[in-house]
Formats: sequence, structure tokens, C-alpha cells
Amino acid sequence: MFKYNNNKNIILFLLCIGVSYATAHDKGKHRHSHSEVVTAEPPNWWVGMRQPYLQLIVEAPGIAATQASLTYPGVRIDSVIPGDHPDYIILHLHITSEANPGQMPLKFMISSKGKPGLLYELSYPIKARTAPSDFFRGFDASDVVCLITPDRFANGNPKNDRVEGMREQGVDRSRPYARHGGDIQGMTERLGYLKSMGFTALWPQPMLENDMPEASYHGYAITHHYRVDPRFGSLNEYIALSDSLRALNMKLIFDGVLNHIGREHRWMKAPPLNGWINQNFPLEISNHRRTVHHDPYASRGDYSRMTRGWFVESMPDLNGSHPEVARYLIQHSIWWIETLRLGGIRQDTYSYSDSSLLSEWSCRIMEEYPGMSLVGEEWSLNPLITSRWQAQPGLKRAPAGGCLGSVMDFPLQVGLVSALTAPARPDFSEGMARLYETLANDFIYQNPRKLMVFGDNHDMDRIFTQLNEDTALMYMAINYLSVVRGVPQWYYGTEILASSSHARGHHGYIRSDFPGGWKGDTVDAFTGAGLSPVQKRMQSYMSALLHWRARQPAIHYGGTLHFAPNDELYVMARTTDRSRVLLLINRSNRARTVQAADYDEVLRGQRLVQRAPEGVVVDWNDPLTLPAMTSIVLSVDP
Repeated sequence: MFKYNNNKNIILFLLCIGVSYATAHDKGKHRHSHSEVVTAEPPNWWVGMRQPYLQLIVEAPGIAATQASLTYPGVRIDSVIPGDHPDYIILHLHITSEANPGQMPLKFMISSKGKPGLLYELSYPIKARTAPSDFFRGFDASDVVCLITPDRFANGNPKNDRVEGMREQGVDRSRPYARHGGDIQGMTERLGYLKSMGFTALWPQPMLENDMPEASYHGYAITHHYRVDPRFGSLNEYIALSDSLRALNMKLIFDGVLNHIGREHRWMKAPPLNGWINQNFPLEISNHRRTVHHDPYASRGDYSRMTRGWFVESMPDLNGSHPEVARYLIQHSIWWIETLRLGGIRQDTYSYSDSSLLSEWSCRIMEEYPGMSLVGEEWSLNPLITSRWQAQPGLKRAPAGGCLGSVMDFPLQVGLVSALTAPARPDFSEGMARLYETLANDFIYQNPRKLMVFGDNHDMDRIFTQLNEDTALMYMAINYLSVVRGVPQWYYGTEILASSSHARGHHGYIRSDFPGGWKGDTVDAFTGAGLSPVQKRMQSYMSALLHWRARQPAIHYGGTLHFAPNDELYVMARTTDRSRVLLLINRSNRARTVQAADYDEVLRGQRLVQRAPEGVVVDWNDPLTLPAMTSIVLSVDP
């Protein structure tokens, strides 16, 4: 990190330009407003927020040496922090309830021979909120989330494939780590397809500027926190996407990144304050020991290496323990919630950040938006670790100290795959007993129904690949994830049996192009043209099942009851007082005869059931035969 000192030469230079700017301004001869060379983050704010404080980081050549002033009813400057880099100044503003929307005039003065001169002025927008805090509602178990890699879904506007000035130019679909051209317009134009599939929420990977020389497509190496990457589109298009989703009664989930930035971020050469970035020379990568937040025996060195080490060489680590960095990141999340009217945030690499930041960030968001949903990526297979991050119902803090409502259920993901693929063992450590035992760990969670459940995501092999491309196992997985407690998340292409078998573990192929998203594609999954019969059946079944699921309160809000597996037959039920759903999985290689009386704890004497999603009535007075390697979902109406 470069450190800057406001030496005498810089001061003299600023005095000179300050006098010339002030003179030109007084005479009215300047050709442009000073605001053209002044930028502020966040780019606007709102009146009527539950917390009245605003950190405003203003950037312009030499602005650290100025004196800031403000005259605007209902707003005052509480404190000023000159940047350690001469081009930054940080203002702490107090926006009272008396403030009205408008353009707030900020002036930055510099003295010359004892006389103040105007160096910069900025007209800062204070807006009226489009909705109160209570308007913002997050996702819950009645939703079905579709995760999309925007660059790989659909190219709606080929004109933005190449943007002058960006470090990585053009598209090359033959290269797995190159940009392929998918964009916001492509997603917006195909929302009808997502709706028809039964998805109710869209989670795109980050779409902020990633001006990196290579592999910029994935979005996690942010180089500007308030710019949409122009190769995805514009801020107006992002807002329009959110509006279009809302019109379809769908929600937009924002993929946030607190922990790190891209190495080409301007902060790497010009951080506002010393200590803004966790600089490690020689470079130190995180040890990825996520247990250090909870381990009573963890060393300080291990904790520091985990939270201060860089995620990878191209993604420097932000110093979340720095109070001004924490304020910046919290406000950044609030700004995007307000601007896009979000239905939730998924926070990337959650436990890699400092624990104080995670606590402050999650609780500040939930204080402002009590109905918001926050889900953290805690990639641990140990539910003792994942559960520590989940807050109790009623916004009571989690054991780890924060207010995070949901975590991604990685223990259940690996338990499901193992249960469906590993041979059963006499000690019940594998096979369907593994799934039974995994779900039994729910006693450790504050609210299991808020966990996000999934078969795969953008960082692991496709679920069809993990299940060895066995379609029978795929139906079992889809049925299970559609019925089990929690919020189901599907990765785009699962419905057409997307595979990564030819390059296991290769992110560029895991995040493959969705067929039909590009002009000239010979296969179009949006219309079904060119799909194989097996793919069409899976797509149709999954759509029907998700639409059926939308009408099942027992799945959304009900309790869970399951029965210990018997020779690879596993039965799980979701129940309310008025509705009940049963999932039966027979993973054995022989047909099983199932007696209704064995499950009368759920059926309560009812023998006429409906098979989902078709709604075909089944008379269970006679034994039900479940063929080998099959699963069925049954519903019981009152």
C-alpha cells in the first residue's frame, strides 16, 4: 500500500489551484462545475432512514487538505476525517427527521494567504424513499430460488460484449474462463421462463464492476462498489430487472461480498485511509480455517490468518475491523437494498470477514429492514459450525453475535449426495441412514426452516454429475429438496440435467452456458427445441413439482417428522394441523411394499392420498408398491 504525506509541495500546489478555481468561480468564467471532478460514495442517500447517520467519502484531487462546510436544513456535519491519501476526505453527517429531499450543497475550501478559497463544490442528492423499511420483505420457505451466473445465462444485448476501456475485452465462448456475453437484458427477457419453471426468487452472481484482466465474468472481484459492470448493462437495467421481477411476484436477491475486492480496485493504489486493505507482504493467503470464530482453543495467529489473509491472489482482503471500512460496507448494502428494493442478500465467504464486522453488518441491516432475509455462505460440513451464525427468531443475536437469519446448508448438501451414492453400511454411517442422521442434527439450529438447501451451486460440480448422471437419483434429489424444511435453491440448468462430468471441479465448465441464450444456439432450453426426451421429462417434472410445492403450506411452514430407514426405504413427512405431505424414497434395488398403517402417525387414518405433482388419487387401503430406485411425493388433504 502506498502511503501519502501532505508535504509542502502538495500544499503549495493545492493553494495555487484553489485560488485559480475560486477566482474563476467568482468571475463566472469556469467552463464546468467543480462537481464534475468530485465524486462521492454512496452516490446518494435518503431521508427517513431509521439511523440518521451517513458516512460520505468524497474523492477529488487534493481534497484531503480542504475544509468542508454544509448549509442544509436538517443536516449537519458531525466530524471530518482527512484522507491519508490526499484525494479523499470522509464526512460523518447527521440527517435529522427535519431534512427534506433535495440537492445538498457541500463546499470544500482551502486557505490562500489567510483567505479562504473555494476549491470544490458538490451538489449531493438526498432522496425521498420509495418505500418504508417495513415494505422490504425477504424470502422464506414458500419461495424457490434460482441461482444464475449472469455471464452464462443469456446474451440479450451483444452491443455490450465489448466495452472500451475495460481490461478484458470481447467474448469467447470456447474458453471456459473468458466472458461469454450474458447480461441483465438476457435475464430480464427470460423471466417468463423462470416464472414458468416455478421459481419465485432470482439470485444472480454479483454484477458490479469487475475490471480485471482475466476471469472477470464471475463477479466476485469487485473493482467499484457502486457501478454495474457495463458488460452486464446499466444501473437502470438492474433496477428494471428488479421491477420486472416484482411485477411477476418474484424477488431479487443480491450477492454481496464483504470480505474482499478485485486486485485492480483503485484502493490498491489509493486507499482512503491507511489500513483500509489487509496488506500482506510477502503475500499471505487465508488459511481457510473457518472454525477459528468458534474454536475456544484457536490461536490468535490462526484467526488473523483466516480473517486477514487474502482469499486468493487476485482478491485482496478488506480490513473489516477498521471502523470506516465497516461503515462503508454496511452503507453499501443498504444503498443496494434501497435502490433495487431487494428481497434478500446472500453474503459471499461469510466467515472470512472479521467477526465484529459480521455482527455489526447483519444487525444494522436487520434493524433497518426487520423483514429482510440475509443468508451467509458458511462452507462448513459441520452443523455445529454453521449453526453458530444463525440468529434466533425475533432478531435475537446468534451465538456468534450477529443477526444473520439463514445460512447455506452445506452439511445437508453433502449428506444428500452421500446418501444417494454411497453403499449402505451395517453401522448406518452411509446410505439413506446418512440422510436420516444428517437431518436429525437440526436440534442445533435456531430455526431450521430458514436454512437454504441446495443440491449444487456455482462452486461445485453439477448435482447431476455428483449423482453419477443417474436420472433415478436425480428425481430422488429433486423430490427431497422440494419437500425438506428450508428455502430451496436451484442452480440454472439443473432442470435440463446440466453436467460437468467432462471436467469435474472446473469452474468454467460448472458455470456452463444455458442453451438457447445466444443467437444461433442449436439447442434452446427455453423452448425445449433440441433437448433430449430425458431432459424434457426432467424439465417438465421439475416445473410441475415446484408449482405444486407453491400450494403446500405443510412444506412452507409445517413441522418435520421422519422415520428411521429400513433397508434403504426412507420416509419423511411435513405436517400442519390441516395438511400433510409425505416423501417416500426407495433406494434399494428391489421393489418395496409399503403399508399405510406404518405411517398412521402422519396419515391419522386417512387412506386416500394424492400423488404429486399430478394430483392422481391413490387408495392406500391396499399396500403401496414402490419400485426399486424410485421416490414419490404424496399429499393428504384434510
